Amino acid sequence: MLRFVATFLACLTLAFPATAQQADAPIQQLLQSQRDIIVESSRRTIGPAIDALANSGLPEAQVVMDKWQTRQMWVNTETGLFVYAEEVDRDTLRIFDFADGTEIGEVPDDGFDQLKPNSGIRGLIGTALVQFQLSDPDPDTRRRALDAIERGAEESHLAALRASLENETDTQILARKQRLERLLTIAYGETDAERIEAIQSFDGDLGVDVRAALNPLLSVRVEAANVLPTDPDIGQMLDPGSEQLSRDDAYALLVSADLAKPRISVEDQRNALIENIADGQVAGIQVATLNSQDARDMAYAALAEQGVVTAVATEAEVDQRLANHVFYERYVGAPPEVVFAAQAALNAIENKVAINQMFDLSLDALSLASIYFLAAIGLAITFGVMGVINMAHGEFIMMGAYTGYVVQLFIPDYTLSILVAIPLAFAITFGAGVAMERLVIRWLYHRPLETLLATFGISIALQQIAKNIFGTQARPLTAPGWLDGSLVINDIVSISYIRIAIFVLALLFLALFLFVMNRTRLGLEVRAVTQNPRMAASMGINPDKINMLTFGFGSGIAGIAGVAIGLYAKVTSEMGSDYIVQSFMTVVVGGVGNIWGTLLGATMVGFLQKGIEWFNPSNTLAAQTYMILFIILFIQFRPKGIIALKGRAAEA
Repeated sequence: MLRFVATFLACLTLAFPATAQQADAPIQQLLQSQRDIIVESSRRTIGPAIDALANSGLPEAQVVMDKWQTRQMWVNTETGLFVYAEEVDRDTLRIFDFADGTEIGEVPDDGFDQLKPNSGIRGLIGTALVQFQLSDPDPDTRRRALDAIERGAEESHLAALRASLENETDTQILARKQRLERLLTIAYGETDAERIEAIQSFDGDLGVDVRAALNPLLSVRVEAANVLPTDPDIGQMLDPGSEQLSRDDAYALLVSADLAKPRISVEDQRNALIENIADGQVAGIQVATLNSQDARDMAYAALAEQGVVTAVATEAEVDQRLANHVFYERYVGAPPEVVFAAQAALNAIENKVAINQMFDLSLDALSLASIYFLAAIGLAITFGVMGVINMAHGEFIMMGAYTGYVVQLFIPDYTLSILVAIPLAFAITFGAGVAMERLVIRWLYHRPLETLLATFGISIALQQIAKNIFGTQARPLTAPGWLDGSLVINDIVSISYIRIAIFVLALLFLALFLFVMNRTRLGLEVRAVTQNPRMAASMGINPDKINMLTFGFGSGIAGIAGVAIGLYAKVTSEMGSDYIVQSFMTVVVGGVGNIWGTLLGATMVGFLQKGIEWFNPSNTLAAQTYMILFIILFIQFRPKGIIALKGRAAEA
């Protein structure tokens, strides 16, 4: 064959001197030896040609496969030589030599046929190209090669990966290569020992790719036998009728293994009996007596003895066969030693996964608690300190969120817009709170039912005003780009940067509240009015003014909370109602009027809700119901909350 190819190329060289350099090149000789397969371009037969190029060791092979994959490879219809080309215009090609990449010249395209590999062939070429890309000088090319291996690893990639490790200079790429090499060793290692060593190197690793590599090793095939085999690859025994193996599947397994007669459905049996009725009898048995399943089984068995129908098993025989055989799993994914190593590694991983899932759930609960704390901190002031049941508190949160949305309409820089929106939301909701206190609340002190009804009416009115201004559709409050994405700790634990920002903001609010209440004159006067308003008034403090400022301060904090919550949740006219119930629960559970109680209450409500959702993830409404019931029971045993308040609110 090689002698024929050499003779053929020599003839081409004499006939076409301009292509002599191409014909003599080793890469061209290799292409000519695979010419028929390459030109035919069939996915079923192309494999040997691609393998020949990939394993040739010729530096030009990578260029050939790259140009072939991108449909830039052409073949001269007269000489049969391969080139790669650029289309100059509709009728002209600029062709290049595969051997050294030199330009041959511009020629009419009617003398060349373009090779157009389909997607399947391009995929095969791409797989073969990986071994060249793994050692490419360009780091991005090496990374793309590793991405390709991760998407679809093959046995041939293992040797290519190992060969590329020694010369890898980039530490991050080297780490990826080493990890992939160990993962491929698990699947394609030559010996059980090296596969087991690779498995043990991933002990406790939480990567999804590790579990994806280990799980196939535990593949099993369900088998049946008269007695349980003693082979080392036998797994657990199965009971027919259990969750792992149904009764019907167990018997079907016996039938497929020629260990039992086939079954017949009740309907098919009935039809067979009807078809064989003669003179009011079936196989000599009166039709009138076939009023039970046992009788019908007997008639059908009689037909089977006569050779009229195929013999089948009765239900009694099915039970007997199932009882007389054992059913078990046989490991088919790997040899027993490898399977046991994989099982041990997966058990260790599952234990670590459970711990990390609990950690991830705790992060979610803390994040939810920080949101509830932001929503409830203003209510802790107005309800806890002043004793005012403000059902419109959620609408102050909504006003703050819409303030952030409007600011972003005028300030496209999301970071700057949020920095502007936070103080502006405080100012707007502070003013709204002061107006509400002066116009409504001040006339209803010590009348909680009327305060509740009045603020509920204000809540409905504010919602309708928001609908009239902004419509009923959700409006976007976009977070800055640096809050996009998540902090990924591992493949199980992660938390979004927005939630982290809300958590930090909640801590800042806690610090701000403690500073105002403990280090400022306003805080001193608020605490004095809270504990004994008459004595505070006798000391020159104006309780009426303090109530106004306190209500405004609580409303302003709700506005800032609205900006923060709007970055995470949808901004609609009803968004406040989504948080008002949890806010009241947070304040009541924590202890009315105590900031530390509010913090503990938010934490308790957040963890409780996430815990219930974890047990019942498909029904959030049920989770909310269970949470409310639990809190009702909690209040029965501790009516003043976790930390009880002393002073006016406690007496009320």
